[in-house]
Amino acid sequence: MSNKKSFSIEYDFHASKQMLFQYLSTPSGLGEWFADNVNSRGENFIFMWDDTEEKAMMIQKKNNERVRFQWDNDKEDGNDYFFEFKIQVDDITNDVSLIVTDFSDEDELEESKMLWDNLISSLKQILGSS
Repeated sequence: MSNKKSFSIEYDFHASKQMLFQYLSTPSGLGEWFADNVNSRGENFIFMWDDTEEKAMMIQKKNNERVRFQWDNDKEDGNDYFFEFKIQVDDITNDVSLIVTDFSDEDELEESKMLWDNLISSLKQILGSS
C-alpha cells in the first residue's frame, strides 16, 4: 500500500457550470479532453489511452457541483484514493472555478500537477475558455 498525498488545484473558467459539468461527468465529455475514449455502463467507466485501458467507478456525483472517481486498482489495493472535479461559483461575481483533487506520491507531485495543468488547458480550449 503506497502513501500518496492529496493535492488540489483551482482553475478559473469562463463557462457555465452546467456546460462544464457535462465535460466532467459524461463519457463523451471526458473523451474530448481527459482520455482518448471513454465508455461507461452505469457508474463504471473505462478510460482508454492508446493501448492502455483503466477502469474507474464514479463514487460520487452531485449535478453541476462535483463528481468523484476511484480507479479500480486503487480500490482493489485497499486504497481510498480518488480524483474529484468540484465546481464552485462565486456568489458575488458568478465566476466559475474548477477544483481538481487528486493523489500523488510526493516525488511525483510536480509531475502530477503539470499533467492536470495540461489536461485542464485542453478542456479550456474545447470550451473556448482559455
